[in-house]
Amino acid sequence: MKHVARKRFGQHFLADAGVIDAIVSEIDPRPGDAMVEIGPGLAALTQPLVERIGALTVVELDRDLAVRLREHPHLRVIQADVLKVDFRAVAEEQGVPRLRVVGNLPYNISTPILFHLLQSVDRVADQHFMLQKEVVDRMVAAPSTADYGRLSVMLQWRYAMENVLFVPPEAFEPPPKVDSAVVRMVPREHPVVVDEGLLSELVQVSFSQRRKLLRHTLGHWLEQKGYGGNFDVQRRAEQVPVAEYLELAVAVSRDNAGW
Repeated sequence: MKHVARKRFGQHFLADAGVIDAIVSEIDPRPGDAMVEIGPGLAALTQPLVERIGALTVVELDRDLAVRLREHPHLRVIQADVLKVDFRAVAEEQGVPRLRVVGNLPYNISTPILFHLLQSVDRVADQHFMLQKEVVDRMVAAPSTADYGRLSVMLQWRYAMENVLFVPPEAFEPPPKVDSAVVRMVPREHPVVVDEGLLSELVQVSFSQRRKLLRHTLGHWLEQKGYGGNFDVQRRAEQVPVAEYLELAVAVSRDNAGW
C-alpha cells in the first residue's frame, strides 16, 4: 500500500534520482561509517547510504514508516521524536567516538532539531541536512547581511558550515512550496569555551530589535549584568561578527564570576 505523506509530520519525500545521487556524493559515505539518518521516510536516501556503509541507524517518528523500515535487514530503527533522542547515548551504544548525522529534516521543526543536536556536538563527526533554503541561508550568513541573526551566531560558534547543494521543489513528492538546500556542518575542533545559556541570551537580546542600535537593547542588558568593559553598542546586531559576540559572552561571564 502506498504511503501518503502526512502534513502533521511535515513529510515531503525525495524522489529525484539525480538529486539523491548528488546528496550522497556530498555526504561521501565510507564503509563502516557510524551514521544516523533523521527522517528516512521512504528510504530514498537510506538505501544508497546502506549500500555504501553496510549498516545504518535511522530515526523515524511515523509508526507506519518505522514498521516498513524494520523489514530492512541492515537498518537499526529508532521509532521516536528526534527531539527526544540522546545522540550521545547512540554513539556510546554503537561504541564509536563520533557519529555522522544526515537527514531530510522536517521543515516545521528544523531549527529545534539543530539546537537539540548542538547538545551532542562533541560526539558528532559531521552533519549533512536538507533544509528549507532560507534556513540554510541564515545558518551560513555573514555579518552585515539581512540573513545574519541568532541562528547564524549560535551555529557558527560550534560549526564550520557550507551550503553545498540547491534542491528545487519538484525533486520531492509532494512538492513543498519552498526551495530547499543541503548544508554541510563540521564541528569546530577548538571552539571558544563559553556559557551557552549566557551566549544564547546575549544574542537573543541583541537581535530582538535588529533595526535599532545595540545601545537600546544589548546596552541595557550589559548594564544589568554589571559589565565594565568596552563594547561598541553604536552598531546594529547584524554588524557584529560571531567572534565579537563570543568574546563579549566570555567577558560577561568573567565579570559575573568576579574574576
